[in-house]
Amino acid sequence: MTIGPSAPGTGQQRRRRLPGRQPKEQGAELGVLAGLAALSLDALSSVAYGPQAMIMVLVLAGGAAITKVVPVTIVITAMLVLLVISYSQVIDAHPEGGGAYSVAKASLGPWPAMLAAAAVVVDYVLTVAVSLAAGAASIGSAFPALTHHLLLVSLAGLVLLSAVNMFGLQESARLLMLPTLIFIISTFAVVIVGAFHSHPVAVIGTRESFPVTEALGVLLLLKAFASGCSAVTGVEAISNGVPQFREPRIRTAQRTELSLGVLLGLMLVGLAIEISAHNVLPRGNVTTLAQLTAWSFGKTWAFYVSNISVAVVLGFAANTSFGGLPVLMSLLARDHRLPHVFYLRAERPVYRYGIATLAVLAAALLVATRANTNSLIPLFTIGVFVGFTISQIGLVVKWRSERPPKWVARALLNGTGAVMTGSAVVIFLISKFLAGAWVVVLTIPLLMLLFWNTERYYDEVGRELKIGKTPPHPRQRESIVVVPSTMINLLTEHALSAALSLGDTVVAVAVAGNEDECDQIKRAWDEWQPGVPIEVLLDPHRSLVKTVLRYLDSVENEDVTITVLIPEVLPQKRRHEIYHNQRGRLLAAALKAQTDVVVATLPFHLHD
Repeated sequence: MTIGPSAPGTGQQRRRRLPGRQPKEQGAELGVLAGLAALSLDALSSVAYGPQAMIMVLVLAGGAAITKVVPVTIVITAMLVLLVISYSQVIDAHPEGGGAYSVAKASLGPWPAMLAAAAVVVDYVLTVAVSLAAGAASIGSAFPALTHHLLLVSLAGLVLLSAVNMFGLQESARLLMLPTLIFIISTFAVVIVGAFHSHPVAVIGTRESFPVTEALGVLLLLKAFASGCSAVTGVEAISNGVPQFREPRIRTAQRTELSLGVLLGLMLVGLAIEISAHNVLPRGNVTTLAQLTAWSFGKTWAFYVSNISVAVVLGFAANTSFGGLPVLMSLLARDHRLPHVFYLRAERPVYRYGIATLAVLAAALLVATRANTNSLIPLFTIGVFVGFTISQIGLVVKWRSERPPKWVARALLNGTGAVMTGSAVVIFLISKFLAGAWVVVLTIPLLMLLFWNTERYYDEVGRELKIGKTPPHPRQRESIVVVPSTMINLLTEHALSAALSLGDTVVAVAVAGNEDECDQIKRAWDEWQPGVPIEVLLDPHRSLVKTVLRYLDSVENEDVTITVLIPEVLPQKRRHEIYHNQRGRLLAAALKAQTDVVVATLPFHLHD
């Protein structure tokens, strides 16, 4: 069985073992600024595609509908305020991380918890794909020659980001702090400078027409709201990564969450006002944010610095997922809902298995959509807002059951947030189902099934191992050590010497293809006189694996412990391994799969 965070057992036993807080870990020391850089770029950088997704819906009612950007953005910002307050509460209630999953697990039960986990997993994978694709689009806006190579740019960013995160979150946070500051300053500069220009300094992109295909009514505004909600994705990442913050962790994480909310809200409203005031409509081969930058600065050095910083931060916004998803997967593994390998960490410490899995899934998604942001956005928002909604409902249940001071006001606030985020999910499902949202609708139940099957497997293993029950006392048994041997040499001597030190009885086993070969092996053994008997078994095909298995069947006994000691030659250079047969490894794999014997390997290192 895989060594995991704890032995599997019943659900009740697991709940007793779940710690309330993570111990302090060396290397996990994010402050507010580093936390914004490491865990908030998904949310902050969403201003590069959230407003654009909104106006792409509004222009279906004609160019004049662009005036509705401001009121819709104000509603989205109000929801952002509710979410920031909510996740500040989550940070305080669940400092072990996990966000919506931890809330649902504590307040709503296993199935809502698995739904929240599945939704957040989908969200994190899509965050990587959307952020890298949007970053590539921003690069293409500044450098049109790269427009036809956006997939390659996205994949290159993914490789770089994965490599950086393999060395630890703190190191990657330091790397991100400078571009984060440049991005924030340049975005506010676009808003402020643009307010003083009634006409664009420069116009980029190709003009497009927008014939009226839908009426500007409540339904279209709801669709615009749902699409614009992609601008507030990522606000939950800080609550997922609380263990990464420096002490006092709760306060530091809450300050980071509040800073995120203030910065994101100001940027969203500021950009919306500028889009509405200047009647900025979508143009071909450029992003809306790039258009606003050209409006404010023209194609000067400031234009290129701004767009490059946007591209870098959008690419690194995927770092939110690399910081949050491995932590969530480790919590799922601790709860026996994912394989325990996701709980293992390298010495840095980082969850490298989680990082590698995220990178592979994001790469597959980018290739499948050819890094097209418009294809990814319909998949993006559903998982995010399912997690938001479950988290809000879980907090309402928590306040109602615990009844802390001002619990009614807290429950009302979280209930309002749940209605808003739940409405966004319903609207997006209805409006974007055929445009790709069906993929998420299918994926989330499949992930829940994976979690349930994994948990059931560990429960079965726990019952078979009788976890929580006192086992019989261990007893000493006779020990037989079997040494597979082919010829007499120094390797054979080393193996027999080790075997004599391990067990009471040692026997060598050799395979001969015919009687003559059998007699030859026995004569050579008698001449050597090693003091260890040898069993020479006949097999026309000289199959070591089958012959040893057949021999073990003949001597197996409940009162005897059998150890098979397999000598293995290890050359100094890895490339020389091809010169040696791999029968020892094949035999070890077969013994582990088909017997209950102890399998030991004795390495013999060659020196060139």
